[in-house]
Amino acid sequence: MSHQPANAQNPYPFASHDPALLQLWQRWQPGEPRDHRAARAEAAAPVDLQQFDPGAKPFSADQGKQFDKDRVNQLALELDELQNIFYADRRFKLLVILQGMDAAGKDGTLRGVFSQMTPLGVRTVGWKAPTETEKARDYLWRIHLQIPASGEIVVFNRSQYEDVLVPVVNQWITPEQQAQRYAQINDFERMLSETGTVVVKFMLHISKEEQRQRLQERLDDPCKHWKFDDNDLKVRAQWDEYQRSYASLLAATHTPWAPWTIVPADSKTHRNLMIATLLREVLGNLELHYPPGAPALDKIRVK
Repeated sequence: MSHQPANAQNPYPFASHDPALLQLWQRWQPGEPRDHRAARAEAAAPVDLQQFDPGAKPFSADQGKQFDKDRVNQLALELDELQNIFYADRRFKLLVILQGMDAAGKDGTLRGVFSQMTPLGVRTVGWKAPTETEKARDYLWRIHLQIPASGEIVVFNRSQYEDVLVPVVNQWITPEQQAQRYAQINDFERMLSETGTVVVKFMLHISKEEQRQRLQERLDDPCKHWKFDDNDLKVRAQWDEYQRSYASLLAATHTPWAPWTIVPADSKTHRNLMIATLLREVLGNLELHYPPGAPALDKIRVK
């Protein structure tokens, strides 16, 4: 992975002081990050998602589900402490993107990885089909409104990438418009990076069979009926088209300033373990620190 900084004034967040962890992380990325702005740069070949096993557990210690779950809980506490420093430091913003097929575990990731964080300074945004007001503007307008402020962590449940998935699968935009949107998203994320936003992107990679089981669970369990949408079956029928669309967008938008990580998501506990591990690494790379107190505070005694 290139060590080009996301911001000239900031440490590079997408690295690791642990060579083994860095090598493992790189194996779950869609190739070497590319800057597609180069003159006459060739379009990247679609990512072969069949090379990424959704049932794999590369970050697991092979000591069982409970061990991984306990490790996630510990990492969640460590992330909470890092988030406190992140909020006080205020030099950065953090945008975490969770993208994936229906039932890939975006909600479960929010519960498992982020639930221990102090609500102050952390928020989530769930993206649905654009409203009429949103459709009257460019497709990134609504996204920009929800970008994190200084010291804030924002987690996107779905993202701007819906605009190069749904319209592509349904052939609402041309291949030329598709390529144009890839370039626009890359430029948008580069601007965010250059102004202090760390953009971390996770593609939750679930198998078709595991998705079938989870959707059936929503139908069989009355407590999960609310999560089922008739459109889920329509989208499932377009599985192959969505996989091809993901393969194209991963290749086209895997950049040094906002790289993708493909997360095997058939195991819920391993999915959370992998994401929590990498987020801790990203935050640790930022060299966060509490700001110094005003000298006058040393003389104050509370009575």
